[in-house]
Amino acid sequence: MVNVNEILSAAEEKMEEAVMYLEDVLARIRAGKANVKLLDGIRVDSYGSMVPLAGVASINTPDARTIAIKPWDKNMFRIIEKAIIDSNLGIMPENNGEIIRLGIPPLTEERRKQLAKQCGKEGEQAKVSVRNARRDCIEKLKKAIKDGLSEDNEKDAESDIQKTHDKFIKKIDDLLAAKEKEIMTV
Repeated sequence: MVNVNEILSAAEEKMEEAVMYLEDVLARIRAGKANVKLLDGIRVDSYGSMVPLAGVASINTPDARTIAIKPWDKNMFRIIEKAIIDSNLGIMPENNGEIIRLGIPPLTEERRKQLAKQCGKEGEQAKVSVRNARRDCIEKLKKAIKDGLSEDNEKDAESDIQKTHDKFIKKIDDLLAAKEKEIMTV
């Protein structure tokens, strides 16, 4: 016998993962003010293994326009600077021998529009993932009818998954609206 709740919860889990991934991606998109999450994707070579930047240095934001990186090992200055330059961050690091500073420049109107567009693309990918999870769930429910699931139960489960789908699509829209507002605020 097919367990409808298992099918529904598996689909909801996939939808939740899509939203969590979107939150992570949006956190890494620069919005004009300093945020240590901008550096989350940067990895550096530390004694032969690639580690996150936070694994070799302390990172903080002394003010709204600056990120300060203080390596624990003095030998890491060049490696960290190179990793930042090679990343797609678009910010030139300043090194005074003690701390590496990243000055976050204010965004131009054109750059703001590009970032908002990038957020929209990421949001659309998340929506596609949510829709795919709904579609897969509905297909499993249709197959379950052949295995003895009543059509009434299948229709109820289909309406449940549609409600779940709508909830996650709204969550994605809310995330995108908040990020777009953050990017467009000067």
